[in-house]
Amino acid sequence: MLVFAHRGASADAPENTLLAINKALEQGCDGIEIDVHQHGHQLLVIHDHWLHRTTNGTGQLKEYSFEQLQALDAGLGERIPTLWQVMECIAGRCMLNIEIKGVKDVQLVLDNIEKAQHALNFTLDHFIVSSFDHHLLRAIKEHTPDLKIGALTACNPIGYARFAEELSAYSVNVDVSFMDEAFVLDAKRRGLKIFAYTVDQQADLARLEDWQVDGVFSNGPGKAKAFLAA
Repeated sequence: MLVFAHRGASADAPENTLLAINKALEQGCDGIEIDVHQHGHQLLVIHDHWLHRTTNGTGQLKEYSFEQLQALDAGLGERIPTLWQVMECIAGRCMLNIEIKGVKDVQLVLDNIEKAQHALNFTLDHFIVSSFDHHLLRAIKEHTPDLKIGALTACNPIGYARFAEELSAYSVNVDVSFMDEAFVLDAKRRGLKIFAYTVDQQADLARLEDWQVDGVFSNGPGKAKAFLAA
């Protein structure tokens, strides 16, 4: 079972910061999941479009200049990184799941992925682009058919993983609270990988391993890896 560091090793460092990315790499994760918002021509790695939860700022991203955002404290003196800075930090050492939160121009994401393959020891296979916006995922897949996409859901749909199959997704990424064995079996029957988020409890890890789930997103990737290896 693959273990992705959810927003980096966010149990041990401020989420979506370079410190969290480095700790995730130290803990031997198989992949790292981050969240991306567009700000002008920049792609910022932050989960919310409001600033107060993860920084010392207030208000929304759009109310600040890029320079002002870079001056904010994202925890323990860390800054809000750009997507490119995260890519430089990882440099092809593990998979990177880019969850698109607030991005209007997906070409910016695709350009970064293309550039990283030439400059940072990544291959296209290192990347998964995921989103709850399935229209956006369809557009990405039509533009770059070989790029892996992950279809996110926070429910258990009537058709289980049918929506992900219709998107030609690589994976269906499911809230662990809504995942059941029938969902897992349906995804596998359709040739999809199935990943669960956010998984930090050993009982959940054991249950998902028994169901042969392909991967989990965990705030504590080191602990998850250790439990699965025991």
